[in-house]
Amino acid sequence: MIKPILIICHLVLLLGCSSTIEIVKKPVIFNQEREQLSLQYLKERHGITTDKAVIDPKMIVVHYTVVPTLEGTMRAFNQPTLASSRTAITGASSLNVSSQFVVDRDGTIYQILPEETTFARHVIGLNYCAFGIENVGGNKDTPLTDAQLAANIKLITYLKKKYPQVDYLIGHQEYDKFEDHPLFKEADANYRTKKSDPGETFMRHLRAQLSELQLKGPE
Repeated sequence: MIKPILIICHLVLLLGCSSTIEIVKKPVIFNQEREQLSLQYLKERHGITTDKAVIDPKMIVVHYTVVPTLEGTMRAFNQPTLASSRTAITGASSLNVSSQFVVDRDGTIYQILPEETTFARHVIGLNYCAFGIENVGGNKDTPLTDAQLAANIKLITYLKKKYPQVDYLIGHQEYDKFEDHPLFKEADANYRTKKSDPGETFMRHLRAQLSELQLKGPE
């Protein structure tokens, strides 16, 4: 386990009783190049012209990385530009993929962008309005853990409490069900990828535990 490189933020949630969530700040590179690529992505892919690369959160999208370790996940997200091996999505933008949050296999929650609402490229058509939660692992050799499920429940609850305008919770595999939704903004009707993360079972458990938040899924 890599030791946290910055402070741990203790944030108080009101869940009927007081509890805390620990979010470790572990930033990827977010320099001028990444910011400009983010602004370009917002304009060219989502039709949004702005001078600050932030999201207007309306939903939370849950992912898994397939990468089996936190170290490997951070390497994948760290650079501002996309690896040349990502041929399926390089044509849309050279901006690297990332998310606002990463959950390690032991349940540790990391914030990897400068602010919670900093823009991240993680889901076609919805980046501009979606928090992304990436879970380390997810393949047959590194299935998602009970600790990750518990951490996702706590993080999603925190985000909904802090940003009450968040109405939707979806798995990455469900994003294409929003193609006809007013929130879906993608300039290229042919730019789509097939996703399977984080899986129906993980999402079913999440929704069962988070039912009181009344977050909507695909409509």
